[in-house]
Amino acid sequence: MHYLLRTKRKALIFFIALCGFVTFSYKAHAQLRDNLNLPDRDSKFYHLGIAIIYNNSHFQATAHPTFLNQDTVLSVNPLNTGGFGLAGMHNFHISDHWEFRVVFPQLMFSYKNLEYNLQDASSGKQSSTIKKVESIYLGFPLHIKFLSDRIDNFRFYMFSGANYQYDLASNASARKAQDLVKLKPYDFSIEAGIGFQFYFPVFILTPEIKISEGLINIHSRDPNLINSSVIDRLNSRMVVFSLIFEG
Repeated sequence: MHYLLRTKRKALIFFIALCGFVTFSYKAHAQLRDNLNLPDRDSKFYHLGIAIIYNNSHFQATAHPTFLNQDTVLSVNPLNTGGFGLAGMHNFHISDHWEFRVVFPQLMFSYKNLEYNLQDASSGKQSSTIKKVESIYLGFPLHIKFLSDRIDNFRFYMFSGANYQYDLASNASARKAQDLVKLKPYDFSIEAGIGFQFYFPVFILTPEIKISEGLINIHSRDPNLINSSVIDRLNSRMVVFSLIFEG
């Protein structure tokens, strides 16, 4: 738990520092000009962008009732693990303060590892092992954005929405899986976040942070596998940092 808190704290500090650096660069640039950058941009109906993504994700694990009936696995601890991705951003201008955003394609490489604390039944000796669970998500997020008034060449927004993802690396149908934790190929999550738009002469740079909460149990439980049998539900949790470039 302390590891997860430290990781999230470091990620938040990194995001704040990044926003501070962009703000400083923007202000330094703003001193060299008097006019608005991209003055007609917000009157256009459609805007295209690309995002470079870093994600920090883990599982929310729920033990199966059979966990209490065995003495091999003492505990299962989800670990926070980093990943990366790329996405296309399609923004549709609805009004001065509202936009609808379709994110496609979104390709996300995500790693959500599990630490197993084990005990040998005969000797009583304890040990630990980490099971690496890798996913390659093809996502289709849909967001509604509420934007502030534009202040010179700066604007911020809040958004919420939903995301359907398909795991291209799903191992749910694997046969030789004695030490695997099998996952279903699909996931559905709700998302919310904030972003900060900085208008430059030829593009808009937007640092963005969002939280994604999985609603579906993506665990494909196999009662014959010790690593899988002790777990009932696995729900995905993800914090996503993006640098978005828009014209």
